[in-house]
Parts: sequence; structure tokens; C-alpha cells
Amino acid sequence: MSDLKARVKQLASEFASETVNIHQHLHANPELSFQEFQTSAFVKNTLQSYGLEAETMAGTGLVVLLKGRNPEKKVIALRADLDALPIFEKNEVNYKSKNEGVMHACGHDAHTASLLGTARILSQLREEFEGTVKLIFQPGEEKFPGGASLMIKEGVLQNPVPEAILGQHVFPLLETGKVGFRSGMYMASADEIYVTVRGKGGHAAIPEMNIDPVLISAHILVALQQIVSRVASPKIPTVLSFGKVQANGATNVIPDEVKMEGTFRTMNEKWRAEAHVKMKKMAEEMAEAMGGSCEFTILKGYPFLQNEPELTAKAREAAEQYLGAENVVDLDLWLAAEDFAYYSQETAACFYRLGTRNESRGIVSSVHTPTFDIDENALEIGSGLMAWLALEQLK
Repeated sequence: MSDLKARVKQLASEFASETVNIHQHLHANPELSFQEFQTSAFVKNTLQSYGLEAETMAGTGLVVLLKGRNPEKKVIALRADLDALPIFEKNEVNYKSKNEGVMHACGHDAHTASLLGTARILSQLREEFEGTVKLIFQPGEEKFPGGASLMIKEGVLQNPVPEAILGQHVFPLLETGKVGFRSGMYMASADEIYVTVRGKGGHAAIPEMNIDPVLISAHILVALQQIVSRVASPKIPTVLSFGKVQANGATNVIPDEVKMEGTFRTMNEKWRAEAHVKMKKMAEEMAEAMGGSCEFTILKGYPFLQNEPELTAKAREAAEQYLGAENVVDLDLWLAAEDFAYYSQETAACFYRLGTRNESRGIVSSVHTPTFDIDENALEIGSGLMAWLALEQLK
């Protein structure tokens, strides 16, 4: 297999400039979740240029069967996502977003470019492996209910059924040239919380004549943190954060209602369900005790993401073969969420991280920020590594 590994590296290097061009095109032309029409068409045309035919699923998603010798022997799936975020880009690069207010701030352009690079590498090696590689380009990772859930409902994990699925995500905390793995539980479930606290508005100088929803909301916000600090087991990672509080009053006006929005994340389904009940009851009863009312809505989002141990161990070993053991690191638990988790609930899954940081070039910004970018040298690594991981899984 050493000759095949060298061949993969050679092809990844040979195709690197095209992979970078693809990344820059995608970055300059971002589209929001479930609106990735031009992105999907571009990916489909690119695949056709490699001699691969894509089937459309979930509106803008694509699935491709890349068959080697004896294609029924084993099936492995590889996944990338297509969508961008509603963020105004501040990078001054020649591939800066042309769609004002929309930006690939989470690296999905890199994921798609890398998987296209992988597709081109594997299409050159059809006679070198047995089995089938199912390439999944999915829409809407950033928006509930998640494109992965829609692709699964439409049968992306059927006909043929993959024995495992691999996903790759950029990681700006890790230097280019390195990748990270974690076996078992890795990323959290994510629920959206929408709260409306109602009272009785009026003049701020006579609060005794009003029922102040701002004060009630403040008490609710503080009290809800007991769910994390006093109720949740220390053994279960849990986060409750509110990022939006809207009270349309004034310095001397108490409003009739306050709206709040937040997120609840954890890594245990039993506790997740219990916490939903506790939060809702606490908020509603506190508002009632203070003379107001509370509408507490929880939208259950992505499940937790769990990497199958045997698959992950094999993928990590293959990564060490490809990059060197010194360039493969252990990942910590990550309380962010990813809709790749839906795949991990259905089949053996491994979701790993690709280092994209380059401090000497100032490429250090986190994802979901207007200055996020990647060191494009990571694309050659990402496309070659994913090809190698697929080949090793097909053995």
C-alpha cells in the first residue's frame, strides 16, 4: 500500500492548484442554507468533468457513486456541506464574497473543494481499489432541521448502504499540516430556545402600576443557570446560553413583553429531555409568581455526535500513516453542534478536524466570524487524506 499512498499524495499535489481554484470560486459565491442552487450546479458540473454523474437530493444536495473494482464488495461514504452563513465578510482577498451579507465563514467551501479533490483523486484510482465510495454533498448544515436529516429521509444512506461515513471539518485552532480525532462522544446536541415574557407596561417612574417583564426576564435568566450549575451532573457537559434579549421599552418606558433567544447543548439524551422539562417549568412558574406569564418554546435540534471507536481508530491509524504520527492529535469534547450527528445516529461515523491555521500569515480567526479564512495549503492535505482514509476503509 505504500506505493498507493505515494500515488495519492502525488495526485493530491498535482490537483492542488485546481482544488484551490475551486475553493476560491465557492468562497466568492456563497449561498445560504437550502438556497445553494448555483453551488450545487457548479459541483455537479465539476463532477461531470471528472466523469462522475451526480444525483440530486433534498433540493440542492448531491450524491455520487464512485465505483472501483467489484463495487458491491464494500461501500464507504464521504460527506461535505455546501451552505454559507449570513455574515458580512471583512477579509480583503481576491476571492472575497461577491454576495453582500453572505459568507463562507464556517469552511464549507473548503469541505466541498476538498471532497471534489478527493473525488478526482479516487476517479484516477478506480482500478486500485475494490468497492464503492459514496460522495455526499449536502445542503443546509447551518439551518434547522439540517440538510443531513433531509438527505437521510430521502435515502442517501440506502441503495447502496454504506458501512461507514467519514466527515471532515476545518479547525482554525490547529496548524495546517495537522489533523485531530476523537473516539466516542465528540460534539453536543443543540436546541433552540425561544422565550416570551409578558407583563403590563407603563411609565418607568411608577413601577407599582406595572408588571415589569424586564425584571421577570432577568430573574428567569439568572435562575435558569441553576440548570447547569446545580442540577446537571458534572459528568455531563452542558451549556445554556442566551444570545438575544429584546425589550422594546425606553429609559422611562416599561414594555409589555420581552423576547429572549438561546441555546441548550449537552451530550446525554436522558438529561436533555429532563432539562427541557425543568427549564420550561422554572421559567413559567417564576413568571407567574411575579405576576406575569411566560411562553417557553424549545425547538429540538441536532442530536449529539458520536464517533464509532473502531472506525475512528482505523481512520486515525491511516492518518498517521499518511501525515506522520506527530501530525495527528487528540481532540477535546466540543460543545458546538453539527448535523453530521444525524449520520452518526444511523451508521458508523467518524468526524475529524483538518488544521487550517497559519499564524505567520495572520490566518487565525475562528469560524463564524467575518475574518475567518483558511490556509489553502490545507486543501491538498484534506483532499489527499480523505482519499487515503477511504481507501484504507475499503481494504
